[in-house]
Amino acid sequence: PPPPRDHCWHDGGQFCYSWEEDAELRLSLEPTATPGTECYRVHWTPLRPDVTLKDCFSMVNVSWYGGPSIHAQRWPLNSAESPAQPFVSGDLSTNPDGFGPVLERYFLGSTGVTVTVAPDEPLLLSLEGNRQFCLETPSGQAVPLQYLLCISSDVAAAHRHTGSSPARPERELPDTTLLGSPIWRYRGPEGSASRIKRGLRSLVRRLKRHRLQEGVLALGEQSTTILSAADQVSSKQTKRHEVALVEPLELSITLSPYASVASQLFLRSLRNSETAGYWLSRQPQPWGSSVPLLTTWKEQLCARLNVTSEAALSWYLARAQRLQQDLGAAYVVFEGAEGNSFLEQDVPPPSELEGDRYTTALAEALATLGNATVISAGARSSHLPLFIQMSPRLSDWSHAGLKGLIPSVLHYSLLGYNFFIPDAVGGSLDSDTPGDQELYVRWLQIVTFLPVMAFGTPPWICCDAWVLNLTRRCIQRHRDFVVPLLLKYSQEWQSLGYPIFRPAWWLSPMDPTAYTIEDEFLIGDEVLVAPITEKGQTWRDIYLPGEGHLWLDTNTARVFDGGTILRNYSASLAEVPVFVK
Repeated sequence: PPPPRDHCWHDGGQFCYSWEEDAELRLSLEPTATPGTECYRVHWTPLRPDVTLKDCFSMVNVSWYGGPSIHAQRWPLNSAESPAQPFVSGDLSTNPDGFGPVLERYFLGSTGVTVTVAPDEPLLLSLEGNRQFCLETPSGQAVPLQYLLCISSDVAAAHRHTGSSPARPERELPDTTLLGSPIWRYRGPEGSASRIKRGLRSLVRRLKRHRLQEGVLALGEQSTTILSAADQVSSKQTKRHEVALVEPLELSITLSPYASVASQLFLRSLRNSETAGYWLSRQPQPWGSSVPLLTTWKEQLCARLNVTSEAALSWYLARAQRLQQDLGAAYVVFEGAEGNSFLEQDVPPPSELEGDRYTTALAEALATLGNATVISAGARSSHLPLFIQMSPRLSDWSHAGLKGLIPSVLHYSLLGYNFFIPDAVGGSLDSDTPGDQELYVRWLQIVTFLPVMAFGTPPWICCDAWVLNLTRRCIQRHRDFVVPLLLKYSQEWQSLGYPIFRPAWWLSPMDPTAYTIEDEFLIGDEVLVAPITEKGQTWRDIYLPGEGHLWLDTNTARVFDGGTILRNYSASLAEVPVFVK
């Protein structure tokens, strides 16, 4: 384009430029309460409907964090590759090339720059590995591109400024009793209600036998559906029976906002003109009625709950509460909260469901059920009292498996989603190397220091007896050492917005070495966890952040200076390096 012309001036705080009849740019200085931080509002407006707006930010000599979760999560995002696609959450198990279930329009650069994109306009994002990432408007829609650009003294100061914004809603905690309760996912027979009940009793007996009789037994969506349909639970006697199935453990059930088109639930709703509006529908033609927008969920053709209908939400929430009470469940997991069903089928969404508004609206509704609720996605919902279920990971050593776990932890926590439930120890998606005991142990060692410990394959099935003993010790360490730390730093998150799980640069914001460390994490400011994530390795280099600090090695009781690197630190398969400041 030709050089821009300055054609407005408002008290020295706003500048306007236009490129002939293509686009207009307005820059305005925004007030900020944080000393040393400057913020600018950037507002591009297309002047013709065929103009596409695109702003790119260099990744050369700058590490970037935030934005979307991805299939093989990296920290920082620099090495990720993604063509321009809608900035919308998705299911990585069905679309590994898309964006994952947790994302925010917030990008943080290691130079102390933040980019926060306006929430309500359609947006495309491209990641061009190690070169740049770009924000773009969809072609032919003539929508603006708006973002807030802030500059602080360093990367940690930049994020502290963002987290302490007075405009943010009050942050609420989920049910913190879940933090000390390991989750055991039911993987037994599902053919009928009687088989599920027998499988649950068998799993409880085995957990008792192995002295692991505390925690939560988690039923998947199919088991939940079968049990609820078979029992039609209404009497108190039946409720006591269901609870007794898993005593002394607690029960969690799983639901989703989808209904199979062959289910009685969906078919009954179509017979009533009022309940037919409970499902997302295509925009009606002037001469006809609306048609349900059908999509695929777990390989079945389904309709999806209409979250813009108050009547539909009231019905859905009441049904969820009834099932929870009938089955005696302490927790309810809601899968399928991610994604935009309209965009997936190239159907223009209604304005109230642009982008990730479906996920946000569903999260807000589910939060009314109480703080014992788990959801599978997050978008503008980190302040709600919900646990977030992390995406399933491959059972291998790659970034789609174990190696991507810590980058995911740092990503979720940076975006404010501190109370997440990681995938089951060892990963839950099949790989080429099933039954890898070393992988199971290294995974277990990381999960010990996360909010909740979740298991799919029990240790007595996958591994030798010593791993079973190690599992008991890890659960106890999590309960005695980790949970008190999480409760302490959750107060800091509530008041200041600081992440609970922090990258090395949080204590060394000016050290370029810290910007790319993706295999360590801090809990608050006082505990550093540096596990082994390479197969066959029993040593590693460890970066100790915070020049001027001292770190106590919990394995050897030796003390080391911060701002240094420990070379070739030895850690056998039974050990995980942990340091206390």
